Amino acid sequence: MSIDKLAASAAESVADIPDGASLAVGGFGLAGIPWFLIEALLEQGAGNLTIVSNNCGVDGAGLGLLLEARKIDKVIASYIGENKEFGRQFLAGEVTVELTPQGTLAERMRAGGSGIGAFYTPTGVGTLVADGGLPWRYHPDGSVALASPSKEVRTFNGQDMVLEEAIVTDYALIRAAVVDKAGNCKFHAAARNFNPPAAMSGRTTIVEAEKVVEVGELAPEDIHLPGIFVKRVVELTPEQAARKEIEQRTTRVRPSAADAEPALT
Repeated sequence: MSIDKLAASAAESVADIPDGASLAVGGFGLAGIPWFLIEALLEQGAGNLTIVSNNCGVDGAGLGLLLEARKIDKVIASYIGENKEFGRQFLAGEVTVELTPQGTLAERMRAGGSGIGAFYTPTGVGTLVADGGLPWRYHPDGSVALASPSKEVRTFNGQDMVLEEAIVTDYALIRAAVVDKAGNCKFHAAARNFNPPAAMSGRTTIVEAEKVVEVGELAPEDIHLPGIFVKRVVELTPEQAARKEIEQRTTRVRPSAADAEPALT
């Protein structure tokens, strides 16, 4: 019996996401983010969302669109980044932000998908991450409305480690390069950063696929995320699949052959 998880459209795939849902979202900056699932969710209108992602997009793109539309109430991320609106909302007391070390965040999501309730890590020991007091939400006057609690610290083999809880979300939105109809995913280059752990942490994971193939076309060694973690697959058009933006493009002029230094003989 074949398995076919293809959804008719991005809009259909996110239609049941309710107000107040928690979502893990893949990508790093703008690399490997699920552009069209985010835009479909914005059009769908769900609000009061909790977002778990490496960052919250940039101004005018990615998760930044949901933020600007005031659809996000809480963000668990590793950095504010270059999103000026994100920083403004945080400092104005309009959104709760739980900053988490980047590797810890990835492992919290992976642990959630692996059935691990919590784990110990040395990252954050001796800082506000472990000791508590890290501002999570501000009052409009700039005073701290909500701060992080202290966490349990234990010593293993002579090294102090802090207890971090796993993350399980209601939904996950990710993007992959090649996906078969059973949901097995292959990622390209930097898109393999937060997409696999984000997918694992979601109870209902939705992937937008640059290319969809039949089950069996992906070699087992090429599968980076098993289809067991994926519930819905949205196939992008070639034009949509080509959409791959970055925050800032920095280039320099390549030296011409005439300007290159002569080879040693």
